[in-house]
Amino acid sequence: MQPVRSVVLDSVELSSSPINPDWIIAGSPQALSGNWATSSDGTVTMAVWSCTAGTFRWQFTCDELVHIIEGSVQVTMPSGEQVTLGPNDSALFPAGEWTTWHVPEYVRKHAILRSPLPRPVRLFWRILSQSKAVLTGRSAAPDQKSAL
Repeated sequence: MQPVRSVVLDSVELSSSPINPDWIIAGSPQALSGNWATSSDGTVTMAVWSCTAGTFRWQFTCDELVHIIEGSVQVTMPSGEQVTLGPNDSALFPAGEWTTWHVPEYVRKHAILRSPLPRPVRLFWRILSQSKAVLTGRSAAPDQKSAL
C-alpha cells in the first residue's frame, strides 16, 4: 500500500507539453504539465497543467476531472454549449470527448485523470461486485456500478 501523498500545487515542476499543432485554431498557446502522483494500480494520475493564451481543439483520452487554480478558460462542447471555468471551478470531461478551449490570457488547472479499464476487467469487476452483493444480501455500491 502506498503512503498518503500530498503536495503544494504551486511546487509541482512543470515541463513543456505541446498542444498538437493541428488542433490549434488561433494564437500560439504554450502548455506545461507535471504529474505529481499516480495510483498504485496505474489507472489514476494527478497532474498540474497550464497554458498561455490561444484557442485549440482538445480530445480527452481518459476521464478527466479538472479544478481551475488560476486564470480562466472558455470551453465549447460538441453540442455548442459554452462553459467558462475560473478559479475554484471544476468540471468532469468524459474520455473521448472533443472540446474547443479558448484561453483568453492564462489558465492553470489541477487534473485527475482516470484511464479506462479494459472491457474484460470492467466485466470481471461487475461480476465480482454482483456476486459479493448476492452473497452478502446487499446491493453493490453505486460507485462500483457507475464505474462500469
